[in-house]
This record gives sequence, structure tokens and C-alpha cells, in this order.
Amino acid sequence: MAAERILVCDDDPQIRRALNLILREADYEVLISSTAEEALDRAAVMGPHLAIVDLLLPDLHGIELCRRLREWSEMPILVLSAIGEEQTKIDALHHGADDYVTKPFGPGELVARVKAALRRAGRDPTEPRVDLGDLVVDLAAHAVSMNGADVHLTPTEFALLRVLVLNRGLLMTHRQLLTDVWGPEYADATPVLRTHIANLRSKLQAGGPDQRLIRTDSGIGYRFSA
Repeated sequence: MAAERILVCDDDPQIRRALNLILREADYEVLISSTAEEALDRAAVMGPHLAIVDLLLPDLHGIELCRRLREWSEMPILVLSAIGEEQTKIDALHHGADDYVTKPFGPGELVARVKAALRRAGRDPTEPRVDLGDLVVDLAAHAVSMNGADVHLTPTEFALLRVLVLNRGLLMTHRQLLTDVWGPEYADATPVLRTHIANLRSKLQAGGPDQRLIRTDSGIGYRFSA
């Protein structure tokens, strides 16, 4: 089986060399770019399975690169940045990123996050199409529609919706959701879960707070109430 392709976009040559070495040792094919425009060209031509994007690029901000990639691609996007502020992380997740890793990073953690993101993006042709009235979730095709209109989700948002839909009516704890979607190494990453739940609610837009499809059990977790 051919190696999965990882697009790396970072203007620091040392980081590019390190990522190239780490990812190749993990048996991935690596596509290197130093600018956002170069990354967009490589993404369009080479069809990578995942992108790793720095925020401070010479031509575009990394968040804008995430937004532009997400306009036409469903591949997972992992932001790798020295900026550790929570608001920057939230902005990146809102504009299409699936995960955010702060520099300096450990090679083992980075590879684990890449594997988790690729696992979330995988498709199983045996999974069902779930019709919930206004909301239709085709699990095999990774397609979602609300009131007949397509809803565009990131791979992580779709993976989260999948777990909630398959367990609809049941209370899913923060730890359960984080473990099922991100993997056991993220069992305590509650702020990341909250951000993705907020994104899902915004995209599904099912009426006011009393008509939310995803309900909060304060301090415990969430349940899908369709």
C-alpha cells in the first residue's frame, strides 16, 4: 500500500528538515513547502492526505491558509506553531484546523496526532446513512445535510458528530468523546472538545438553545437529542 502523503508548510528550514525526518521515519511521504502559495499548489497537484501548517508564513497567515484549503479539501489540517495563546488556537480551529500543536513539540506526540487525525478521516463503506428528519448523516460517504442543504464539516467535526449520532440519546462524557474521536492520549483535552462542539452547533443551526441537537450536561458531557 502506498504511503500516505503529508504536506508540510513552514518557513523555518530547521523545522522543515526535522518534520521531514520525523515523518519519513514514521513511513509517510512528505511534501515540503515554505510559503502558503506553494502549499496550495502542492495540495492541488499532489492530493496530500493531511497538512501540517505553521501560522507565521511569509505570504499568508496560516489561519488564512487553513481557510483556503478547507474551501475545497476535506483533508485533516494540523497547525504547528510557537503561538500558544488560547484565542489563536480557537481561531485556527474555527477556520478549518483539526488540531493544534505548540512548538517545541515531541516527535512521538506529533506522530501520534498525525495518526489520530488520519484515523478520524478514514471512511468505512459499511456504515449506515442516518436519517433524523431535517438532519441526514451519511456515515459511509462522510456527508451531512440539514434541511436539504449540504453541511461542510472538517474531518474532526464529522468524527465527533458520528460518535454522537451513533450514540444518540445517550450521555457521552467528555472523556468518552475525547478518547473515541482523538484517542486515549487526549482524554483530558476538554477545551478542544468544547471548541469543536461549538463549531458543530454553529454549522448545524437547529433552532434556538431549547432546540439544540447537541445538549450539554454541565460538567459531565454531551448527548445528541434528535
